[in-house]
Amino acid sequence: MPHTVQVDLTSDESAIALSGYHGENLKLLAHQTGTTIAMRGRSLVISGTEATADLCRRIVLSLEPLWSQGQTLTSADIMTARQALDTDRLDELQSIQHDIIARTRRGEVIRAKTFRQRQYIKALKRYDLTFCTGPAGTGKTFLAAMVGVKALMNDEYERLILTRPAVEAGERLGFLPGDLQQKINPYLRPLYDALHELIDPEKIPSLMERGVIEVAPLAYMRGRTLNNAFIIMDEAQNTSPAQMKMVLTRLGFQARMVVTGDTTQTDLNPGQTSGLILAQKILQNVDGIAFCKFTQSDVVRHPLVQRIVAAYEKAE
Repeated sequence: MPHTVQVDLTSDESAIALSGYHGENLKLLAHQTGTTIAMRGRSLVISGTEATADLCRRIVLSLEPLWSQGQTLTSADIMTARQALDTDRLDELQSIQHDIIARTRRGEVIRAKTFRQRQYIKALKRYDLTFCTGPAGTGKTFLAAMVGVKALMNDEYERLILTRPAVEAGERLGFLPGDLQQKINPYLRPLYDALHELIDPEKIPSLMERGVIEVAPLAYMRGRTLNNAFIIMDEAQNTSPAQMKMVLTRLGFQARMVVTGDTTQTDLNPGQTSGLILAQKILQNVDGIAFCKFTQSDVVRHPLVQRIVAAYEKAE
């Protein structure tokens, strides 16, 4: 006879937030705990053995600060809650749930969703130089941009500088139409997307004209000293060792730099050394530098992205 427990939710919004898109969250909870789950109105009915049903109930209750506020859960939220229960880190889970980095222009909450994301955000606020590596969808660039924009809005820095090498698989700038700015925009699109989450798109051109926000290819950093700035270098796996050394030595007074990339996805020529990989080896014992590494369990995009990353990791 299956053991059944019931969790009563506070509203229809809570039920929708807990269930997720097409009930994806309930499927994940059932898979993770070996239970059968059904949403009946505002009640979640969990069936399984006494142990599995109780585990599922405890995961759901540990996520109450989110779903009770109508915040849609992600697979990362559920996996982090499971990890917190397994490792007795419920206090840290509560900190993750309540520590808000910022709110988007639409009012959505931006916060860490995994333990490693929380460590990354802490590093961004503490260290003048942070390296962060990991697969696509783990929030490397997005979280750095959120922390940087928030710091800029709080007048902690005078400028926000976002840069990346203009290297893409099979494409060169000369073949793209338009003037230089139009040529580089496709490379910088992900950085613009992050800015648009917090800043009205109509205000960004004015901020860029005044130099408050600068979005430029890595080559534009040569010969400069970047003082009183929050600097994000994205796609750093595509830098040469010389380019990496160049940009790291641009760091000036009252400045903070974040270097992000995925060392498994370089677009460099075969046999060419990645500046990001070499920098991690050379600088790993230097005081004042933080190194954060995400894995596929930190992917916070569509659940399918996590499975795609896992499949590629297994194949490689």
